[in-house]
Amino acid sequence: MSYTLENTKYLLEKYTNEPTKETVESLGKELGKSTKSVIGKLSREGVYRREIYLSKTGDVPATKIEIVTAIAENLGIEVESLSGLEKSPKATLKTLEKALKES
Repeated sequence: MSYTLENTKYLLEKYTNEPTKETVESLGKELGKSTKSVIGKLSREGVYRREIYLSKTGDVPATKIEIVTAIAENLGIEVESLSGLEKSPKATLKTLEKALKES
């Protein structure tokens, strides 16, 4: 089920007032959504902030859901329509994301 305009406004208001992992989890429970779904929605709305750290290779890592969200944005579709894609290997998701950015 997609987010309504009211849900989105509520989500943005709550998260911008207190941008923590606990807020994301609480919002998920309130709205009947998974934590990943809430993070994906906040990411699409451009407000989600996660702790920044570097991987062993020195790159800023991205979660699979963030990569899937970027793929959905590049395709112009809702991330929910790609349900299950986040279970794919990360290298495969990155390859797909890169190919879509280049096209």
